[in-house]
Amino acid sequence: MIVEEHGPNESLEQLKKRIAELEELVKQSNSASGSKPTQAEAPVDITPISEGEMTLRRLVQRIAMILQAEKIVIMFYDREIGELRGIPPAFGVDDEHLNLFRIRATHGISGQVFRDGEPILFHDAANDPRADKDPFALLHVVNGICVPLVIEKRDEENRVIERSMIGVLHSFNKRHGEDFNDEDVRLLERMAKNVGSIIANLQMYREVVEEREELLQTLESLSAGLVLIGSEGRISQMNSSCRAIFGLATSPVGKPYPDLIPNPEIKEMVLRGANGQDVGTAEITVHLHGNDRIYQVNGAQVKHEDGKDLGVVLILNDVTDLKNIEKMKSSFVAMASHELRTPLTAIKGFSSTLLEGIDDDLYTKEDQKEFLNIVVNECDRLRRLIDDLLNTSRIEAGESLKPSYGEVKIRQLLDKVQKIQQQATNRHVIKLSAPDTMPIIVGDEDKLDQTLTNLLNNAIKYSPNGGDITIHAKVEDETDTILLGVQDQGMGIPAEHVDKVFERFHRVDNEDNRKIYGTGLGLFLVKHLVEDIHDGQIWCESEVGVGSTFWVRLPQKLDIEKMEANLG
Repeated sequence: MIVEEHGPNESLEQLKKRIAELEELVKQSNSASGSKPTQAEAPVDITPISEGEMTLRRLVQRIAMILQAEKIVIMFYDREIGELRGIPPAFGVDDEHLNLFRIRATHGISGQVFRDGEPILFHDAANDPRADKDPFALLHVVNGICVPLVIEKRDEENRVIERSMIGVLHSFNKRHGEDFNDEDVRLLERMAKNVGSIIANLQMYREVVEEREELLQTLESLSAGLVLIGSEGRISQMNSSCRAIFGLATSPVGKPYPDLIPNPEIKEMVLRGANGQDVGTAEITVHLHGNDRIYQVNGAQVKHEDGKDLGVVLILNDVTDLKNIEKMKSSFVAMASHELRTPLTAIKGFSSTLLEGIDDDLYTKEDQKEFLNIVVNECDRLRRLIDDLLNTSRIEAGESLKPSYGEVKIRQLLDKVQKIQQQATNRHVIKLSAPDTMPIIVGDEDKLDQTLTNLLNNAIKYSPNGGDITIHAKVEDETDTILLGVQDQGMGIPAEHVDKVFERFHRVDNEDNRKIYGTGLGLFLVKHLVEDIHDGQIWCESEVGVGSTFWVRLPQKLDIEKMEANLG
């Protein structure tokens, strides 16, 4: 398409010609994106992402042709960082410059258009005070138009029921030394609706893909076993925990479930589901790693939105420890009911006796002294019982923290922790700043995993407004150590509390922290894992309102004999 250039004194016929070109462009754009011609701003059907991007690229090129613009730039609003940033495709701008084309949504002409939802026409970017903070100089912008990108959802009567601002659309530098005019503004506003519609379509597609990947990753990371058995009796999905339970080394998807899951209880559950009955629950025993493990199986029918039967989903939870705890609980209740009742009975009896005789002087001083001695002795007995219970708890806790040393691939551990923790939040971006290869160190991998997980959980919890969380890692060759760090953009810690955060039960007492649940034991535990288990160091650097960084220094070559001797 060849479009003639036009000055400010266009004739009526020329304007009609340009409007006709625009209408044709609207029809082509809506046809390609799947939307109705009368509702270009309405949501459109999901199309393959490559087709949508190609449609958007063609639309950007045609906008440049119709407006006779040297450059067209789409800026999308990134909610996580509060910035408008250039996104492809662009016209007349290479990828390197496009990546640098960004601005806070509170600044410049771009930010004003985004906030107010009204277009701005400017004629001298270099001398326009509104453009002081816009990155226009990066693209050698002389004049231009900036219009909002808005998505409007409409009802059946074509009334706007929801309006969402997603960014801005720029047209820069009218060709042949001319300047943009009000008619150009109106044309760009109309075309911005089509741009917004296609971007929304692409965003919808990406979100569907990302949600699917997140779901699959979440299923894989579940500690519980999960299996989906299709209506035809074949396995549709099985996560890694479930594969481990049944000793399957490869994916069983597509295979008949009775060949791989021989348990009669599960067969009965699947059969009930196939007959339209309640799938119910069951308990199965599996011989795993030399021990019998008890799993509670919960099942449910899976149906499509249209009611079509998709099969049965089963969740397997290891309840072996719970069963053992129930036995321990029965023993403890029997012991406590006897051991606690005896001293309490004596305390209450002699206390009541003393109270009854106070007014009538029924008991001598010697009698009272004897009764009080009995009360004191029984209190001591209760205290000893409670101390015994607490000591037992400490012994059990010590056993649970007993280290199991081995080689740790620290880079792989960092990758794993980053991915798992990213799945736990959609308000934060967890980044990893580390060399591609790092040396293998000696340590307890599970406890290093626990250390990093606790620090990341803390960073997420104390950054309620979101933001970046960065995991730092580097090799310190001069000291033969590894330096790890977890940096957030959260509330920060007051200076007087920084050295106390590793103390047991210590919490910063302020209004913001009271809204965040915690026991004050997490960092105390991390300190133990780093210093007592790995002979390392841990410290914190923080600034209120800016964020915190927790640093951990670990030796590459741990003296295991020394550590085991210290731990007893």
